[in-house]
Amino acid sequence: MTPRPTPADLEAARDAVVDDLLPDPLRLLIVGINPGLWTGATGAHFARPGNRFHPALAAAGITDRLIDPAEGYAPEDLAHLRAIGLGITNLVRRATARADELSDDELREGAARLVRTVLTHRPAAVAVAGITAYRIAFGERRARAGRQDGWPRRALEEAGAQAPVLEATPLLVVPNPSGLNAHETVASLAAAYREAADAAGMERFAPSR
Repeated sequence: MTPRPTPADLEAARDAVVDDLLPDPLRLLIVGINPGLWTGATGAHFARPGNRFHPALAAAGITDRLIDPAEGYAPEDLAHLRAIGLGITNLVRRATARADELSDDELREGAARLVRTVLTHRPAAVAVAGITAYRIAFGERRARAGRQDGWPRRALEEAGAQAPVLEATPLLVVPNPSGLNAHETVASLAAAYREAADAAGMERFAPSR
């Protein structure tokens, strides 16, 4: 773990590249838009205090505890995420203060990278957190949240001969857990994330807060 980042640490984290969390075996791969500065400074995904991601995982019984990564992952928490097969990546790897600092081209490039990640690591299910970013990244302007009927044409073209592998992987679009997404609650996020976890065949723990 690291000390809680200072304002100078956060500023220095701009454009930092954050490593993906890709356990083996990989059950559910959750795809954020891009890391925030707090994640860039600590290396822990969805680390900013007030982000509802980890509370939603606990409320959904996806994790067996409430993980607080504001100072980086505690070793036992990181080991738990790996043990349950929860992976985390982003469409765009560089850290910014806000997702709207990203270009459409970056998101489209991120969609291609996601396809490569899925084909390499073979998750049981994929959940993209953020409907607007998903629509831009995959060129699916009319897409709606929830389980998708299949992968977008752009993704299947990127997969090429491996398209059947992609088609066999459930794809869901779930809400972004950022506090800026004000109409979502921990409970509504938990319900969406639980649906994705069920699609991946993940264990259910007792919900915790």
